[in-house]
Amino acid sequence: MYRQGDVLILPVPEEAVPQSVRGLPPSPRDGRGRMVLALGEATGHAHALAGPGTLLRTPDPLVPDHLHLPSGGRLVHEEHAAITLPKGWYRVIRQREYVPGSVRVVAD
Repeated sequence: MYRQGDVLILPVPEEAVPQSVRGLPPSPRDGRGRMVLALGEATGHAHALAGPGTLLRTPDPLVPDHLHLPSGGRLVHEEHAAITLPKGWYRVIRQREYVPGSVRVVAD
């Protein structure tokens, strides 16, 4: 299990990745060719990985993303220490908060 700020990354076995997720198109990379797991709305800082891999994301921000790193990767952020991730599949969960009447992803 890995955590970088408001992003939690859980290794999962390949067979635990739902077929509905595998059918999603890969999320587009940013202008620097990175997979952005979370982007700070106020700062523009990003939890991001460069290199081979695929980020699968549903339109619902409360549903975890899935990340496939066939040869591992290095997660970086402007304000946090980098994290080296071994090859494999991961579930990516953004921190959430309760506000009266709803649950939402924490704004960075």
